[in-house]
Amino acid sequence: MSAALPLKRPVKVGQLVRRRLKELKRTSRELAEAVQVSEGFIAELVTGRRRPPAPSRSDIYAPMTKFLKLHRNDLPTCAKVELDGSVASKRRLDPDVRKRLLDLCEPTKARTLMRRFAAKSGVELERLVGQRLLEVAQSFVRRQLDDEVGLRVTASRDGVTFLAVRMKLMEFLDLPPDALTPKDFEDFLRPRIGFWDIDLETRAMRIVLRSQEIAPRQKRALSI
Repeated sequence: MSAALPLKRPVKVGQLVRRRLKELKRTSRELAEAVQVSEGFIAELVTGRRRPPAPSRSDIYAPMTKFLKLHRNDLPTCAKVELDGSVASKRRLDPDVRKRLLDLCEPTKARTLMRRFAAKSGVELERLVGQRLLEVAQSFVRRQLDDEVGLRVTASRDGVTFLAVRMKLMEFLDLPPDALTPKDFEDFLRPRIGFWDIDLETRAMRIVLRSQEIAPRQKRALSI
């Protein structure tokens, strides 16, 4: 079957994937193998139990587009519309995660932030801090996903499959701040973030990467 024509209007990602699998007479397992994800990942995406990955996730959408013979912009466009139309979560961070994040902040500022977070109006600020710190860690993980050799070395060292290592990283990339667990923090954020601060008036953040802590005079702040 030839490639599908570009969509005239966006549909849900799961709906599009399900329809093309049926049209091509292919299975979820075959798609999972092509994209190098678990079959459960595809099943949850198709049924709508999983939010679609961000439109920028070329590690997912590029191989999926090729396998399903879709127009190159169809899946990212559908994902953007679906995510933009979803109700933004207003849940707070896990209390343990919040404490660990504040431990990386200057103590006086951390105490001020703790009081701000405790207020009813503090949910937005808390999620802003969590989102920006999460994005820094996720940027490192995206680069790890591109290093297949490194992932295979890690899998061999840890006695697990390549797919298991890859899926752990991919699951982290799909996390919103309120879904972060203490284990996620220890595995992905603490190894990369050495220190952070925020201007409470402008909401500008300064984030110093842990790899830069050895030589304080040479630290370069990452402004977000």
